[in-house]
Amino acid sequence: MRISEAARASGASARSLRHYEDEGLIVPGRFGNGFRDYCQSTIDRVLVIRSLLESGLPVRLIRELLPDLTDGAGGADEATCAAFLHEVEQHRDRLTARIAVLSRQQEALDAYLREARSTDR
Repeated sequence: MRISEAARASGASARSLRHYEDEGLIVPGRFGNGFRDYCQSTIDRVLVIRSLLESGLPVRLIRELLPDLTDGAGGADEATCAAFLHEVEQHRDRLTARIAVLSRQQEALDAYLREARSTDR
């Protein structure tokens, strides 16, 4: 299927599909005229990519494990899964730390606004 059909089928924009290709996450076939040709397995792979990206994982991590998740050969081996899970945990921990910083900043802004509003009266 062409890129517009693939975009509809996957819920990803044509631009996103091109980006995934540029990042090496997908490799669509090509028609004789050079247009991209997306098969169902590529669409399925895009759905996995979108899910992982929506979870907040960086493209680097997705690129590392994606072949093991989508190759249909039974999945990743235990060592690959353990390393991936460790990386995911580290990413989650970095997000947790950022959330804590942002929460403190939000609390400080709330306090400032309360104080500013109370002195305006």
